[in-house]
Amino acid sequence: MTERDSQRSALYAAERLVHNVFERAAAGSGALTIAGTSMTLPPEARFGSVESVRSYVGRVLALPTVAAQFPRAQVPVSVRTRRGQRQAHYEYNPGTGTGVIAVPVADDRWAMRELVVLHELAHHLSPGSAMDKHGPLFAGTLIDLVGLVLGPEAALVYRVTFGDSGIRC
Repeated sequence: MTERDSQRSALYAAERLVHNVFERAAAGSGALTIAGTSMTLPPEARFGSVESVRSYVGRVLALPTVAAQFPRAQVPVSVRTRRGQRQAHYEYNPGTGTGVIAVPVADDRWAMRELVVLHELAHHLSPGSAMDKHGPLFAGTLIDLVGLVLGPEAALVYRVTFGDSGIRC
């Protein structure tokens, strides 16, 4: 891990906690209390194919609120299968300024979930993502994107979890 990506491990650990919160909420009524606030989390989408991820990414980038907040929403990003891996990945092409989200379609389909796709899309939308990796700009972009797409309740879960985990935003 390079100095520029020094909070990567902590951010991944915090995201695992967020995923657990969403999974527990989905197993029940969706209601929970976090930081003294009672809320109902929205259901998290699960994807059955790379094509469905591609369609979702296109719809997210076309949202007026996303386009207004993130200038890079106008920059093309493609979605492809990532073979032989279990983790999703974002690739940035500095020559063209475009990006690629690579998602594995392994048997357990762990990466074929909305929160993982939003994480990879946040890499595309984050200013300076090539240098910031999982730093404060990225973490803030991820929280903002989750808030615009899934709502303020989901963003609060991220904000509180990241704060408690020492993630700089």
